[in-house]
Amino acid sequence: MKNFKSSLFYILIIGGFSSLIYAIIINGKKLEEGQNIVSNTKANGHWADFVASMMHNLQSPLSILLVQVITIILVARFFGWVFKKIGQPSVVGEIIAGIVLGPSLLGMFFPEFSGMLFPKESLGNLQFLSQIGLILFMFVIGMELDLKALRNKAHDAVVISHASIIIPFALGMGLAFYIYKSFAPAGVEFTSFGLFLGISMSITAFPVLARIVQERNIHKTKLGTIVITCAAADDVTAWCILAAVIAIVKAGSFTSSLYVIGLALLYVLLMLKVVRPFLKRVADINRTKESLNKPIVAIFFLTLLFSAYASELIGIHALFGAFMAGAIMPENTKFRTMFIEKVEDVSIILLLPLFFVFTGLRTQIGLIDDAYLWQITGVIILVGVGGKFFGSALAAKFVGHNWKDSLSIGALMNTRGLMELVVLNIGYDLGVLSAEIFTMMVIMALVTTFMTGPALDLINYIFKTKTTFVPETIGDKSKYKVLLSFDSAEKGKTLLKVANSLVKKQTENTIVTAMHLSRSSELHTFDVKDHEKETFLPIINESETLNQKVYTLFKVSNDVNSDLIDTANQGEYDLLLVGLGQSIFEGSLLGKVLGFTTSIMNPDRFIDKITGKEGLFKNSPFDENTRQIIANSKMSVGIIVDKGLEQIENVFIPIYSKEDAFLLEYAQKLIHNNGSQIVISNALDEVKNNTVIQENIRSIEQVAPNHIMLTNERVIGKELLAQQDLVIISLDSWKKQVDAQSVWLNNTPTILIVKL
Repeated sequence: MKNFKSSLFYILIIGGFSSLIYAIIINGKKLEEGQNIVSNTKANGHWADFVASMMHNLQSPLSILLVQVITIILVARFFGWVFKKIGQPSVVGEIIAGIVLGPSLLGMFFPEFSGMLFPKESLGNLQFLSQIGLILFMFVIGMELDLKALRNKAHDAVVISHASIIIPFALGMGLAFYIYKSFAPAGVEFTSFGLFLGISMSITAFPVLARIVQERNIHKTKLGTIVITCAAADDVTAWCILAAVIAIVKAGSFTSSLYVIGLALLYVLLMLKVVRPFLKRVADINRTKESLNKPIVAIFFLTLLFSAYASELIGIHALFGAFMAGAIMPENTKFRTMFIEKVEDVSIILLLPLFFVFTGLRTQIGLIDDAYLWQITGVIILVGVGGKFFGSALAAKFVGHNWKDSLSIGALMNTRGLMELVVLNIGYDLGVLSAEIFTMMVIMALVTTFMTGPALDLINYIFKTKTTFVPETIGDKSKYKVLLSFDSAEKGKTLLKVANSLVKKQTENTIVTAMHLSRSSELHTFDVKDHEKETFLPIINESETLNQKVYTLFKVSNDVNSDLIDTANQGEYDLLLVGLGQSIFEGSLLGKVLGFTTSIMNPDRFIDKITGKEGLFKNSPFDENTRQIIANSKMSVGIIVDKGLEQIENVFIPIYSKEDAFLLEYAQKLIHNNGSQIVISNALDEVKNNTVIQENIRSIEQVAPNHIMLTNERVIGKELLAQQDLVIISLDSWKKQVDAQSVWLNNTPTILIVKL
């Protein structure tokens, strides 16, 4: 009755007021008499009018900007993924994406399309939007600096960092002396040109360097600690120098710039002595996410905007103000993480690629069209590498590091990436750098960033110190070793329960290792230690409850699957336990639809389909990550489909073929170590037809006659499954059951799928 009243009320309200609107329009038409109104539709026709309206919409500034943003994000993500696959930082791919979309490639081969996608009148909007992205990004960079660690380890870091600035700075000034007449823009003083070339040679890309250190798992080593601290000191120093250089360039002379530098020092003093204590007090009062409401968040964002505005007004660029605002944020790690989460996705995924493409639109590789210009480009690269790489390495050796670590520090400090592009764009906007020099310096930034990974590999090869992620204590080949890899604490606890039930009474002869791999793109440098501690705390607590000794492995990874497989294979584990990914519906119609859409959205899955690798696991209910682990692991793999496992007292093991005989080894382990009750299903009479399986069952019955039972029921019923805590089935049998769409699969408890 209530629904009927609601429907009647809806009809009356909508119908009545619609009639009123229609009546107003009809009577309003009469008011047009004498107004000289001309109908475009009558003159041009309905279709032509519609087409003209659509063309007008397509050419509006907002439409152009939106299609530019969509194109840029798609191309940047694709190139970023490609370069990650070849072992390079994704930022290199994103910079290349910018050059591809610029006049160097798209504009050269498809000028009409390029002109339509990036018309000159639209570039102003793109530039301002990219500048907003840069301001947010520099705010994040400032927050990612661990100033406390910088103070504690300042001595060596400052020596290396400042040497890595002054040496390339001097070389850059020297280079400017020789190329000033040929390449400096008209009307630009040598001092301005030389200072910008010097600072361009001196910069280090802290965020890219930090990601490389994490991905290579050296963030906990002495080398990783010192190089992160050096990069942080480099960033702070270089941005202060850049602010001074901008002041000198804008003022026109060093004497005039003293006023700007004086204002800048006053601004920095106010930020450190007034604003910073105020923000700390606000943060201390609002420590939790719940108390961090919108007015409080507004205070911190207003601080960012006022800081950027003040530095722009003074004449040292808004980006320095954004960097300063991030650096003075309260040092509480959780507090900074909350803010970084709010800002980073928008700045890095949405807005920062716009900056790369805007830089690419300015980079005209076609301008370097003869051998002499390429020779100058080569000289610029040599000066950049020589000053930064060898300057850092020699300083590191001088303060006491060995040659391997010194050269590694040099290779890492030579990483320029995004920060170099920021400096170059500032110089270009100020008119200090010509289009030719700008392009040459962009190429230098790409080369020096690209060479970091190969240089580190070469240094490791020369010094014969191939690192392994597997500690020596886990490398004992005489023991039965279980590796469990988890992505969440709950999955980790379930995997640990299964491992414990298999080895509980054999603690002296077994090693259980829990491993967690965090994606580098999801973790910040200063947060690594806290994240590791928080991740493993529930696992360690569970191990104490189970009285199970467990080793822990943690790594920040660029490629989780590859690192997991390499660790398992290098450690020569006997059993790898993993949790099942998301594609549990695969094999059904829904699963095939989901699998198809996933393959289109995921480049790895799409490549598997094209190359035929996915056929190895056709009809398999696994996501692509699990399939790769199964295909490449050299040991037995157990895949857990968790449905709320609490205990492992009753276990069901279906035998479908003679190849399933190995499952009886797991039955023996569970009975011996955990006292589990095992039910063996002989649905296809495989036990009767195979003497090996029969002998194995008899040997178990002799030792533990009350712990194993054989059932010959051909149909696996709900009642039997309801009594079980765990089902153990082989991979081949599981795939056959999924392919046959066996009804009993819908009623199972937690399942352990085992690949021999």
